[in-house]
Amino acid sequence: MKVLILLIVTCLEITGILAPPSGPDLCPTIVKKRHWGGKPSKNIQYVITPLEYVIIHHTATPECHDEMDCNRRLVGMQNYHVNELGLNDITYNFLIGSNGQVYEGVGWHKVGSHSPGWNAKSVGIAFIGDFRTKVPNKKMLQAAKDLILCAVELRELKYQYKLLGARSVKKTESPGGALYQEIQNWRGFTMRIS
Repeated sequence: MKVLILLIVTCLEITGILAPPSGPDLCPTIVKKRHWGGKPSKNIQYVITPLEYVIIHHTATPECHDEMDCNRRLVGMQNYHVNELGLNDITYNFLIGSNGQVYEGVGWHKVGSHSPGWNAKSVGIAFIGDFRTKVPNKKMLQAAKDLILCAVELRELKYQYKLLGARSVKKTESPGGALYQEIQNWRGFTMRIS
């Protein structure tokens, strides 16, 4: 009897019926907030998914190139956003370092504070660095594209999402001229929302 049960369970695992849930193949590894030294949010508000918009930003800070450098930069950003700006957390849902690594900000299902009036209906993705005059490296660009595809597959974003530069929804230079030019070639790019 035990052999029969083991055989049935093995067959179910092979066919995927009992396979443990895993993320979509397109999802990049995301460094959780606790792993980069982030503090929990002071107040969490949740979004209703799937969301319609992706808003691309740059942090207008120096870039970070390795884990330690990015961790330091993220902790500093979170402290600035909370202690100086009076916000509940780091403003973005996700951030991308020059090492091509995706870092959790407020994360999935949560309202960020990156674009007033748009936060509850968008995912805010920030490239760590100043991209007014240069485009992020290929690893960063690919990580962002993979994250967006992952969001669609996880149903965090609508399949027909609209991708915007932060300058399309608020008065800012973000995501920087060079990065803004780059994202105009990406799937879902929308110049303006009426």
